[in-house]
Amino acid sequence: MISTAIRVARVGSAAELAAAVLMILGFPALMLAALVPSVPAFAAAAAVTYLADHYLHRKGSYLINRLSKVRAGLSIRFLIRQLLLILLLARLSHADDLIFYGAIACFIAFYGLQAPHGALVTLIRNRRRMPVATRNIDLKSRIRIPDAPPRRLLHRSAEKMLHLDLFAVIGILVSAVMDPDVAGFVGIGLTIGLGCLYVAVLLPCVRGRKTPPKADVVLAAVDDWLAVYKPETVLYFSGSKDSAYQVNMWLETMERLETRPLIILRERAILNNLAPTTVPVICVPGGVHLMNLDLSTVRVALYAANVGKNIHLLRVPTMKHVFIGHGDSDKLASVNPYSKVYDEVWTAGRAGRDRYAIADVGVRDADIVEVGRPQLAPIQSWQGVPEGRIPTVLYAPTWEGWDGNPGNTSIVLAGEHIVNKLVKADPPVRVLYKPHPFTGTVSKEAGAAHQRITALIEKAAAERAAEARFTADAAAGTRAKADLARIEARIAELTGTGGDRGDEAEATREGVVDVHKHQEIARLRGEWNEAYWRSFPAYEHRVIKGAEPRLYDCFNVSDAMVSDISSVVSDFIASGKPYAVTDSAEVGVEEFKRQNTAVRAAVILSNSADELGGLLDAVRDPSADPLARERGELKRYLLGPDEPKSIDQFNTAVADLALKAEARNVGQESRLGAAGADPAELTNAVPGQRGATAGETDGVSAG
Repeated sequence: MISTAIRVARVGSAAELAAAVLMILGFPALMLAALVPSVPAFAAAAAVTYLADHYLHRKGSYLINRLSKVRAGLSIRFLIRQLLLILLLARLSHADDLIFYGAIACFIAFYGLQAPHGALVTLIRNRRRMPVATRNIDLKSRIRIPDAPPRRLLHRSAEKMLHLDLFAVIGILVSAVMDPDVAGFVGIGLTIGLGCLYVAVLLPCVRGRKTPPKADVVLAAVDDWLAVYKPETVLYFSGSKDSAYQVNMWLETMERLETRPLIILRERAILNNLAPTTVPVICVPGGVHLMNLDLSTVRVALYAANVGKNIHLLRVPTMKHVFIGHGDSDKLASVNPYSKVYDEVWTAGRAGRDRYAIADVGVRDADIVEVGRPQLAPIQSWQGVPEGRIPTVLYAPTWEGWDGNPGNTSIVLAGEHIVNKLVKADPPVRVLYKPHPFTGTVSKEAGAAHQRITALIEKAAAERAAEARFTADAAAGTRAKADLARIEARIAELTGTGGDRGDEAEATREGVVDVHKHQEIARLRGEWNEAYWRSFPAYEHRVIKGAEPRLYDCFNVSDAMVSDISSVVSDFIASGKPYAVTDSAEVGVEEFKRQNTAVRAAVILSNSADELGGLLDAVRDPSADPLARERGELKRYLLGPDEPKSIDQFNTAVADLALKAEARNVGQESRLGAAGADPAELTNAVPGQRGATAGETDGVSAG
């Protein structure tokens, strides 16, 4: 019942649900206490609403956002509480007393202060918002970027301002039961005085030297840096904050490029969720600002997703454009007709080339280049189950997708059957469950199935812990947890987690990475991963939540995997380990294999998961594994050869395409010169022009 209520209310925990219920019930209780009238009851109900409201805000509760949508937002809740206090005074026969009129005047004046306070906060944030935000770019020596205002002034500022009414409310309640009215007027004075002081403290933050330079100055500084750095290869990305993983998977590859790399992002949410990197990063939310950046030295642009904002860079003819994607799979997204807008499409292996040929969506075979998957280097090859350890099976389903196709994910129709059979397997296996981060974002059924699977695994883990045949080394677990705490504390110290991190402008000014610190963090993350797996018994079922440990780390501690048609399957094949894929749409084994290259060496599961025994047999006795040779052949077909290494193939592809871009530019310049045209025409529609007018907006003049 409680779990259902939590899901319906979209709150994160039982405590959050309780706070929401108390806050909602607290306001009728306030009215009742005012009508009775009862000062103690009113004070108690007011305290409950204050505390519950504050708790929900601190937790970032979804319910708080919903209340504002139905005209029950933060300001309204405070106003209702204050009006009910006025009602209480009237019911206590204070309507003719000075404190009554003082309370009314106080709350009117207090609400009068909300407008300048809100305007100043908004103005400060807008003036400190940079036209471009950067990381690993030295703008500090080029332009003046002042310190951010103290975080305590702007963080949850509306809530802090409104809570200043506490002094008046407490004072008035005291005066309601005691004479004279001194306490009430002291509280009123404190509320109004502190409100005025809050506004006064914000005023200096909007003055010239407290704000960053104007957009044209910042853009000129970025262009100055670009002229010195001369980027050659750009990774371009646009998307929602939940899609940040799609660009994060390419960061290490960008760091290993043999050309000068640059990352261009289009949304601030992506920048805020970008993993640590040493590569220079420019976040350019405005299309016109992007078009005006001097990217004339860039020869290769890499695109990790097919999105509309790609047009703002695709329009540039002086660079070659490549779709590299964010995974290689048999999903329809891997043969998107949009891909034909790029000069080349890079796939991991021969399979990607064949997919486009079969799909016949306009991508020419000559424009496809096989470069392997550089990200797969951390995946370890399988050596069999270590002696003395029970096998580990990873269940990593993909999400439901946007189109409602039942074949997208196994989680709705097959997930519980799969997990049930795994946790009840005999001889036993350990289950790791790592769902896709988008699970449940579109389908309520998928979200509900995820919750049931999580509960099922947690229950099985508790039951296994109680069995006598499973024994854990408690001391080793304690040491591992201590190591985790130590490593996390050091990482937090190095990354500044939990401290005052300033705002976008300050982050841009101070965003140049310390390479030694970056390397230490990378080493610590490796140590964290090793300690994480030691922190609980090797037989314990586990739900893997959040970004850490990473999917590839889960691959390395697993002996087999169950998944759906997605890049996860193609990546797992790099390990050579047995795997199973669910035919959730139940098209049949032969048709499923015909449609999906990556399952040709897999155990195919129906929604009942009755075929899981074949996967478990292959894990327990690798010598009798009937699909071992097929997996090796499929690995080469999907991911390319082991030699040369994928990063070397990738660098070669970048260099070859850069030569093509340079040849095109030289040829174009020669043709323009022969025709007597101005060579400057070469840069027509190229970033770096300052000719874009203020009236241009995203999508305009994109052709």
